[in-house]
Amino acid sequence: MPSASFTASRSCVRRSRRKGANRIPTPSRTTSEPCEPSCPIPNQNIPAPLAPASGSSSAMAPSTSSSTVPAHHSPYDLRRKSPSHHEGGPSTSAATAGSPTSPATPTAPAQVCYASTMLPARKRPRRTFSTSYENCTATAAHYLQYELPDEVLLTIFNYLLELDLCRVSQVCKRFQAIANDTEIWKRLYQSVYEYDLPLFNSAPCRFEFVSPEESDLANPWKESFRQLYRGIHVRPGYQDLTFKGRNLCYFNSVQGALDYADERSAATSGTNYSGTCTNTHSSEPTNQGALIFLHAGTYRGEVLVIDSDISLIGAAPGNVAESVILERESESTLMFVQGAKQAYAGHLTLKFSPDVTSTVPHHKYYCLEVFENCSPTIDHCIIRSTSVVGAAVCVSGVGANPVIRHCGISDCENVGLYVTDYAQGTYEDNEISRNALAGIWVKNYANPIMRRNHIHHGRDVGIFTFDNGLGYFEANDIHNNRIAGFEVKAGANPTVAHCEIHHGQTGGIYVHENGLGQFIDNKIHSNNFAGVWITSNSNPTIRRNEIYNGHQGGVYIFGEGRGLIEHNNIYGNALAGIQIRTNSDPIVRHNKIHHGQHGGIYVHEKGQGLIEENEVYANTLAGVWITTGSTPVLRRNRIHSGKQVGVYFYDNGHGKLEDNDIFNHLYSGVQIRTGSNPVIRGNKIWGGQNGGVLVYNGGLGLLEQNEIFDNAMAGVWIKTDSNPTLKRNKIFDGRDGGICIFNGGKGILEENDIFRNAQAGVLISTQSHPILKRNRIFDGLAAGVEITNNATATLEFNQIFNNRFGGLCLASGVQPIVRGNKIFNNQDAVEKAVANGQCLYKISSYTSFPMHDFYRCQTCNTTDRNAICVNCIKTCHAGHDVEFIRHDRFFCDCGAGTLTNQCQLQGEPTQDTDTLYDSAAPMESHTLMVN
Repeated sequence: MPSASFTASRSCVRRSRRKGANRIPTPSRTTSEPCEPSCPIPNQNIPAPLAPASGSSSAMAPSTSSSTVPAHHSPYDLRRKSPSHHEGGPSTSAATAGSPTSPATPTAPAQVCYASTMLPARKRPRRTFSTSYENCTATAAHYLQYELPDEVLLTIFNYLLELDLCRVSQVCKRFQAIANDTEIWKRLYQSVYEYDLPLFNSAPCRFEFVSPEESDLANPWKESFRQLYRGIHVRPGYQDLTFKGRNLCYFNSVQGALDYADERSAATSGTNYSGTCTNTHSSEPTNQGALIFLHAGTYRGEVLVIDSDISLIGAAPGNVAESVILERESESTLMFVQGAKQAYAGHLTLKFSPDVTSTVPHHKYYCLEVFENCSPTIDHCIIRSTSVVGAAVCVSGVGANPVIRHCGISDCENVGLYVTDYAQGTYEDNEISRNALAGIWVKNYANPIMRRNHIHHGRDVGIFTFDNGLGYFEANDIHNNRIAGFEVKAGANPTVAHCEIHHGQTGGIYVHENGLGQFIDNKIHSNNFAGVWITSNSNPTIRRNEIYNGHQGGVYIFGEGRGLIEHNNIYGNALAGIQIRTNSDPIVRHNKIHHGQHGGIYVHEKGQGLIEENEVYANTLAGVWITTGSTPVLRRNRIHSGKQVGVYFYDNGHGKLEDNDIFNHLYSGVQIRTGSNPVIRGNKIWGGQNGGVLVYNGGLGLLEQNEIFDNAMAGVWIKTDSNPTLKRNKIFDGRDGGICIFNGGKGILEENDIFRNAQAGVLISTQSHPILKRNRIFDGLAAGVEITNNATATLEFNQIFNNRFGGLCLASGVQPIVRGNKIFNNQDAVEKAVANGQCLYKISSYTSFPMHDFYRCQTCNTTDRNAICVNCIKTCHAGHDVEFIRHDRFFCDCGAGTLTNQCQLQGEPTQDTDTLYDSAAPMESHTLMVN
């Protein structure tokens, strides 16, 4: 079979020796026009056709003339100029397609005539010819090459097939230009290959359609024809047809073409064979195997096992793969086995349609099967399986390393793609959808590379890696699968990067039963359940992902799950951004967890975890919830700007809160209640709209070395039987009090600095009994320590100084245990105002309550809830029936203008304009409770 390469290297055909033959003498190689470098002459030894046949071209027999006529101006404008008349006249010859060859050489006169015509004008010998034969030949050649209109030549060339067309293109530059017409080659190309666009075989196992408009080639149809000409064709009905001027092999069955390719390969290795194709002198390119074109049709029942570097490619107009179908009902449809290192299958539909009622088992058969030690390329195929067991595609075994790209594996009744048993491979740009089970299975140390695949609307999981499966998954779009988009189980350890995993009907990523995996730079969003689930001793890495807009949570770790969750952006989820429960112990760090419709981080049911250096902000509920026996460690986080509490410990929530910034929450920065007993150390807690730390309803906790400042209410509130320990904290610059203890609150306050607060440094009220040791309480804008309303306290070795209203202020009936305290240099503003005869409202307000004597005017019919200072009793209520109530915290209602009589000391009723505090009184009826 002659070679299909379109090369200019060939022996020119010699003219006939028959006397009087009207043939153009063909020059020897030394005197001919140079052959066109891209001319597709498959082989110089092909016998030329003797007569036209169906679809073939006839031999062309132009004549020459010695007469001189004006030159015809070709629109191609590529013909060579004719020599001048006095140097031999315009005369040439043309090699004709399909003309028979002869071993004899031309006569001497003819040789001289041709040489005279072809040499440049300045080198041609001056001689004349007298024979009519030579004059006739010269005249015919001149007319054919120079005077015959281009349109006529173009019409003639349209009847030629490729071999003759390439031969005639070597006659002269004019013929070459016309024979390279793109429409001629497009017609030839489409008659052979049927494609709508040129197909280029640019490298082994790479076939690409290129639009002519996008090609840089002058004639892309011809170049595609040249590259594909070596191919064998499976085209039913063509096997017994012959085409003169065309040297192609046709077969009726795929197996026949495969057998022929094997025989031809054996022949090139020295093995004799007998074949049915006349193309017996061709050999494949040294770097590529046989190329087989499967034309439109359905090929059923053939057992196709590929064990060599054969390329199978569909050939049809339109969507090629839809028109070329390989189908079987038993055993696998197409199998690649050892030896198929550079095999190729492209633009085909592969179907496996077993008879479910058959007794023949089919659970180990597939549409496409790739075995060990082979690496075929599967390209632009449609793959469908109706088998309810197995998979549509199976790649298995050591050394199995296919390239599967641009394929559609959809609507199968089981798994789409199955990679197992140490197999590898590259899988790119495929669409895997609507399969009954997983779109992809990877198991048993298989390690594929999967890029840019579209995996969607599966009736199970999108990608399932299990039983120690591996793999690198990059830039895949995984969505709308019924279970998780990506599932990892039983020691599997995939790497998943730059994927989009979204709109799962359950979750996004599900890692369980000792699963591992690296999930990096993915977008995980809009899943019905959590974006990431981690459970049952699994330990994946979740890094630099965006996890957002989940219909439940962002990351959900439960059932003793672990994992490294770092550098993720987690936001906009309906439930907690990260949820940790049931003895799970992940590492959560460097994440942004924000704008959740629920809380930020929720740790419950004995959850654990190291949570460090995250930014948790702008969540609807608490930034961090810790409850029901949980013991996480939170370090160096920024927890801020939440719409409720910053960190909320309740129902026996424990753990450590160390070195965090907790600020600007609508409620308290930290709340502790109902048996919770955390360690809160080294934090900065500030800007809370309802205080810094609230401990209530039996809350405990160790608060140590924190800075608690600039809160709208008390820096620390302790109430309702709570009993925390506060050591070495700095509680300052509060817009209310420093520490407020009431409603049976307890606690140990030791070695704290409490200063520059707007109200009392420490207020103790309503049956509370804390212990204060070695604290420094100073520079307050009200009293240092106030004890009222049946409360008591133990005060030992405290320093209380430079407070505005006084150092230690005790209401009537209060008898604390006092030992070793230093109370000095306080401003005693109340006593000074009384001595000066001022209304005490001048140093108080609706929100500041200095402790002084509390009177009632019976004449003015005031109640126990109206307080009148001693100076107003003396002046404004002089001569009235008054009574002393008690020494306690209150402001003067007379000076405030709330009584009928106008205050004579205060003047017009005013709201205090020089007070520094504006929050509500620290009384239970005004306390904002968060349960």
